[in-house]
Amino acid sequence: MSDFPWLSVLIGLPLVGALLLIAIPRQRETLVKQFALGVSLLVAVLTGVMAAGFDAGGARFQFDEKYWWIKEFGVHWALGVDGVALTLILLSVILVPLVMLASWNEADRSGGTDVPAKRSVKTYFALLLSLEAAMIGVFAATDVFLFYVFFEAMLIPVYFIIGSYGGAQRSYAAVKFLLYSLFGGLLMLVAVIWLYPLSAKSVADGGLGHGTFMFDELSKMNIDPTTAKWLFLGFFVAFAIKAPMVPVHTWLPDAAQQSPAGALVLIVGVLDKVGTYGMLRFCLELFPGAAKWATPVVLAFAVVSIIYGAVLAIGQVDMKRLIAYTSISHFGFIVLGIFAMTSQAQSGAALYMVNHGFSTGALFLIVGFLIVRRKSARISDFGGVQKVAPVLAGTFLIAGLSGLSLPGLSPFVSEFLVVVGTFSRYEWAAVASIIAIVLAAIYILWMYQRTMGGRPVPAVEGMKDLSAREKWVIGPIIAIIVAMGFFPQPVLHVINPSVDHTLARVDQHDPAPDVTGNVAENGARP
Repeated sequence: MSDFPWLSVLIGLPLVGALLLIAIPRQRETLVKQFALGVSLLVAVLTGVMAAGFDAGGARFQFDEKYWWIKEFGVHWALGVDGVALTLILLSVILVPLVMLASWNEADRSGGTDVPAKRSVKTYFALLLSLEAAMIGVFAATDVFLFYVFFEAMLIPVYFIIGSYGGAQRSYAAVKFLLYSLFGGLLMLVAVIWLYPLSAKSVADGGLGHGTFMFDELSKMNIDPTTAKWLFLGFFVAFAIKAPMVPVHTWLPDAAQQSPAGALVLIVGVLDKVGTYGMLRFCLELFPGAAKWATPVVLAFAVVSIIYGAVLAIGQVDMKRLIAYTSISHFGFIVLGIFAMTSQAQSGAALYMVNHGFSTGALFLIVGFLIVRRKSARISDFGGVQKVAPVLAGTFLIAGLSGLSLPGLSPFVSEFLVVVGTFSRYEWAAVASIIAIVLAAIYILWMYQRTMGGRPVPAVEGMKDLSAREKWVIGPIIAIIVAMGFFPQPVLHVINPSVDHTLARVDQHDPAPDVTGNVAENGARP
């Protein structure tokens, strides 16, 4: 299996599928959907076969490929996955076919009200396939320049999806998303290019022997502390915008409100994880000294994001904006776990990336079903849905409870690990973050009560319950949320070795009480 170019195939298949869609007549919409869904299912199956061959106790990066791309500049087509990257790729390939199935009849009108009556279904599904290729590539890239290429390539399909298939303010939201992302991307590009002469300079010091962008070689360099701090900031700001963290978060609520609900699952469930993944992979491992230098400030911003997102979620009147603000809070938890730099907290953060993708994905998909039925995302336009559509309301409740990290559902495990792991080193940050757990119960249960509870309002009387297609969309995600809530160990078993490697690179160990009750540094995983 190691000789087969798994990752190149997984990136190439969706791109080829998107190109082949062009040959299908625009009028044959059913064939377009079936072909796109078939390609995404094939990618998911092949990813599952590849994942079955991953050895959690083996080499850190597996299924690796390395070919010269731009030899003059030391750029490689280099791919490989560790445990964290593998789980995020699996998240991506599971969500894409479910999003396509969810958008089966709504691809041309899922932005909400005041949108064009008819838009190209073929283009929509081609954009989803292109986005899937970029998502796989960004998590699989082991050349920093190649990572940047995929990082920026994701913007193209997302921009056109929001701008062409979104709501009434879609142009504003698409441009705002693009400008924020490009600003962060340009900062990262400067930092990426700066790495090349640094690696070449290390040649004279008996280092690499040539300029390079290969991650494993760059991670071995000893960079001047001042330079490392500037490089760290270049990467970190780009990732903070993508994550998104306060105060560079404002693009997300607007994009969430205007995006088609199906595509929004991928934007918040997967694309935003590139920010936290980049912090864990590149910020910590390429610039360990600078990461420790910035930790107090990053933790403060993470706590602000956690509380700020939760507070603003309570006051939202639009369901998609509400869930977007909850995601800002949840991403704060992920960043908190990453920079707490304990094995429990970082494992929880890596697991949270996956759990949040499924949990928030379920919420956005169900909200999309509600929008299609009511032609509105406003909370006040609903009421009493559970009496006319009990299955829809039941799945909404489970997804909502996972959003507030109810024990027995998958986000609880990751959030618990983050808080416990953070408390062992930064008590103030852990205690402050707990406030958001209380606030989560308010915004989730209040939204459910106002939309699903009470007597049905006239506009929802006769609302249809979930169709068979919609049950096939939401059923697998609910099953994953419950299964990982009770048995997260298989995923943690894959994630933990990569987390341990990152902590070793940053030279951090878990605090543990010694026999006198004082805190000592202990390298053992709890």
